[in-house]
Amino acid sequence: MSTATVTSPDLHEALNRLLAERWTCRQFLPEQVPRDTIEQMLTLAQRTPSWCNTQPWQVIVTEGAATDRLRTRLLDHLRTNPGQPDFPFPAQYTGAYQERRRECGKQLYTSLGIERGDHEGAARQMLRNFEFFGAPHVAIITTEADLGVYGAIDCGLYLNSFLLAAQSLGLGAAPQAALAGYSGFLREHFGLPDSRRVVVGVSFGHPDTTHPANGFRTSRADTAGAVTWHSA
Repeated sequence: MSTATVTSPDLHEALNRLLAERWTCRQFLPEQVPRDTIEQMLTLAQRTPSWCNTQPWQVIVTEGAATDRLRTRLLDHLRTNPGQPDFPFPAQYTGAYQERRRECGKQLYTSLGIERGDHEGAARQMLRNFEFFGAPHVAIITTEADLGVYGAIDCGLYLNSFLLAAQSLGLGAAPQAALAGYSGFLREHFGLPDSRRVVVGVSFGHPDTTHPANGFRTSRADTAGAVTWHSA
């Protein structure tokens, strides 16, 4: 369908479907994604808006042996080194934020048969983050330190575009703050300058739709819980 014949309702429905159907993939097939498909995804994400059109994101994408090498080195590193994120992780979760976090965790653990109090099982699943859930590709998204928090916000917008682009191409993706928790290691591994700040990592590839970790979907609050109207 040409752009001339696409109506506004068509665009609305297409975006609605992408947002409604996108999910976090926690188990991937080992098959590599063709380079031209990844480039399509990156081209779509590059259209992301940013403060003064600065486009602060720089993205590292791994494939093949590079993904395996990163996985091996990162797992070795975290066994003897604490995390050091460039951006502070949440100080705590309270109220509705804690409830939503618990809901997601309970759904994941229930799907995997990890019972409450099974600390060993929970630890094994936590390590899956650093195994990239078996994904053949990882993207590391960074910003320039001088751009501060708004550079990171722009990268957050880029991340959302990246995830929706992956969904539109039939790929699975998992945004992972856990990877950004080892920003110093990532700078050293990829030879990044000190001025680059790691915002987030994304594991991506073809989803294993038969795996139980991919068998649930998280809920969303309605707009009444997020929006306050002022009319006068």
